[in-house]
Formats: sequence, C-alpha cells, structure tokens
Amino acid sequence: MVFEPFEKVALIGLGLIGSSLSHVMRREKLARTIAGHSRSAETRDRALELGLADSMHESAADAVCDADLVFLCVPVGACGAVAEAISKSLKPGAIVTDVGSVKSAVIRDVSPHIPGNVHFVPGHPIAGTEYSGPDSGFASLFENRWCILTPLAGSDEQPIARLTAFWQACGSSVDIMDPDHHDRVLSITSHLPQLIAFNIVTTAADLEEVTQREVIKYSAGGFRDFTRLAASDPTMWRDVFLNNRKAVLELLGRFSEDLSALQRAIRWGDGGMLFDTFDRARGIRKRIIEAGQDTEKPDFGRGAQGQDQKVMVKRPEEP
Repeated sequence: MVFEPFEKVALIGLGLIGSSLSHVMRREKLARTIAGHSRSAETRDRALELGLADSMHESAADAVCDADLVFLCVPVGACGAVAEAISKSLKPGAIVTDVGSVKSAVIRDVSPHIPGNVHFVPGHPIAGTEYSGPDSGFASLFENRWCILTPLAGSDEQPIARLTAFWQACGSSVDIMDPDHHDRVLSITSHLPQLIAFNIVTTAADLEEVTQREVIKYSAGGFRDFTRLAASDPTMWRDVFLNNRKAVLELLGRFSEDLSALQRAIRWGDGGMLFDTFDRARGIRKRIIEAGQDTEKPDFGRGAQGQDQKVMVKRPEEP
C-alpha cells in the first residue's frame, strides 16, 4: 500500500528522535515540507545546515502553522507548556502526537490545550541511543522497532490509522495500548534499568577504595554497558521519573525485595537459589533474541561505536 505523504510536518524539538524523523521522512518521502523548531538558536542553525527542515522557526507556534502532523519531540515535562504555546496556531484537522516514554502524564498535561477540531494521538517509538542533539539522528533508527500509540477514549479512528501508517512507513511495527498499562510496561523494560544504570555508575565513581581510573581501566562488559545507558540525556530522564513516579516506585519496591533475596542467598551460600534465578534470567535473554529484538552475535564492545553500530534484527510480528 502506497503511503500518501503529509503536506507539512512540524518537528518541535530536533534532538535524536526529531532529527531521525526528519531523515526517515526525507528518505521515504513521507512529508512534502518539514518545519522545525528548537529553543536553542545553535540547534536551529545546525539543523538547517544538516537539512533537517525546509523552514526553521524561533517560535513553536509559527512552526506548526498549516502543519498536518505535529510531533512534540521534547522532554515529557515540557509537553504541556509546548502544547499551550501552539494551541491557537494548530490547523483544524491536524494530528498532534508526541514521542515521550511516559503517556499518562503527557495526556494529562497536553489534552487541555488541544482544540476540539484537532486530533491528539499520543505515541512512543521504542527506539533510541545514548546520543542527543541534531547530529545524532539517522534514518534507520525506527526500523524493526515497535511504536506504541495510546489514543484517548473516543478518538477518531482515521487519524489513528494515518499515524499508524506513518510509523509503519518508518519501518516500525505499531501496537495500541492503554496509557496506564504503557507506563507500567515501560517502567520495567526501560525506566527501572535506566535508573539502575545511573545508580551503579555513580556508586562506582564514589567508591573510596577503588579509584575512578581503575573503574575506567578495568571496566568489563557489564559495567561498560551500564555506562552507555548512563550517558543518556539527564533532562529527558529526570522528566521521565518525575512523571512516571507511581509505576517506578512500585517496581522499585519489588526490585528491592528481590535484591534482598539474592543478598540472603549469597550470605547463606544458597547456590541453588542463585542458579535458578540466573537460569530464569538467561531464558528471558533467549526469548528476546527469538522475538527478533536482538541478535546472538556478541561484539564485546569491539564493533563500531555510536550510531554506526546498528543491530539489524528481523521485523517483529504484527500483533
């Protein structure tokens, strides 16, 4: 099925997700015109140099004028203020969506500012790297990944279908999910691992009996992988945890209990409990590979780094 391009798409925010959207829209011809906005003049200038937009705007309200599709590619804590700023400039019939890792809070903050003749379809492409800024994007970021849409109750089906087709044209598979359930799922698959990564890296840095030089010099694969997560945008993750606190705190309690159980097993030499726990975890890894979300091939950090290191996996099955 041929995708009918949007006449004009506005990207509010030109970091990793916004710039990657621009690249894939250019490659797949998903938009005839792209307008961009960033609060930073430096980012706007660099985005123009990179050809991320046909027009660049100091004002978000100016960027969305006449846009058929508007992406809020800003930290979740800023979505409400941006929605308020653009509300009077939105074109009747336009689709407004976001890319945030938290959905219930975004719906709470954005919905009051969306006019009745504009369609708000919250979204979350589950794709990313630890890099940020307009130079970090690449067209294949969304390939073989999932994008979750969390439409509001009573939403029109046509805008949801149109946005679904857009994400599929970007290479993603699309799932529809309740916003609260999305936040619970992402709290365990994304948010808690990120919090653990931030914590373990700072714990290592604060150890008095082990120097930071030794931590860096002798970092094995496990710790090194934690540092990759910990290199992510602190503003974005601060907003994620503040806006998904209920689900994260609930899981932190469960995690703490499970960690205490492992602590007791180590103290009392309960090798059977340790083996069973590790074997169950190994099985989860196998299922992730079977689902096409990673490959078995290890690289141990010896492959190309950064955005050039793209793991190509099979396309997920449609739900």
